[in-house]
Order: sequence, then structure tokens, then C-alpha cells
Amino acid sequence: MSRRSLRRDTRAIEGLPIRLVIALVIGVACLSVMMTTISGLGSLGVSEVDVQPEPDVVPPDADNVTVTVVDADGEPVSNATVVAKSGSAKLSETKTVETGSNGAATIAIDPQLGPNQAEGTVKFDVKPPEGDYADRRENTELLVVK
Repeated sequence: MSRRSLRRDTRAIEGLPIRLVIALVIGVACLSVMMTTISGLGSLGVSEVDVQPEPDVVPPDADNVTVTVVDADGEPVSNATVVAKSGSAKLSETKTVETGSNGAATIAIDPQLGPNQAEGTVKFDVKPPEGDYADRRENTELLVVK
């Protein structure tokens, strides 16, 4: 019985490079298919909405502010409910309006700043219409400045 030493056996290395190349090619092909599938799913996702107040800076005791709800592409979103609430500037009550066909609505607000307070903000929340919209991030705030 002859004993072979693995140190002297060079046959095992012969097929290794080609196996690595085949594994690499198959891996890249699979990754390409997965990335194509994932990028195709983006069209099935939802679009984040935001509020654009006009004017975006008001004095205390401002009467009306027009807010436009827009999607991630800047297109107006109709039938969205906008809620204006106190931030660091205080509102006497929370106000709610629904956007029209142009994505805009006018909210009657009366922001107040505290004593020794030079500026504050009014916050907006959006309840988007049914469909492909969501409001998960913080929305643009209205700045109130003396």
C-alpha cells in the first residue's frame, strides 16, 4: 500500500481557478437579475407628500396661509387633508382643511409667539388621499417671525 502525501499532490489546484470563475459569473448574473427585479418594484411604491406654505414666513396674528400639498415630483395632490397645529408658535386650536383639485387650500390661522420669543413655527401634518401617497417624514413648517 502506497501512501501519498498531500503536500506533493498538485492535482487539487488544477480545477480551482475555473470553479472560481464559474461561481463568479453565476453570482454576477444572479445579482443582475435581482437588481433588475428590485428596480422594477420602485414603480409600485408610494410617493412621499409634503406641504408648501405660501407665504412661508408670516408675522404673529397672520390671518390666512395657503398650503399646497405636493408629491415627491412636486406635482400637486388633490383631496389631501392638511392639519395645522402648534409648533414653537402657538395656535388657539388645531385647524384642518382639504386640498382642492389644484392641491391647494387656505387655512385661517392666528399664530402667537410667547413673551421674549422672536420666532416660532407652525407644524403641518398631511393625511394623503387613498392611493399611492404617504406622509412618513416631517413636513415643511411655517415660520412665524416678529
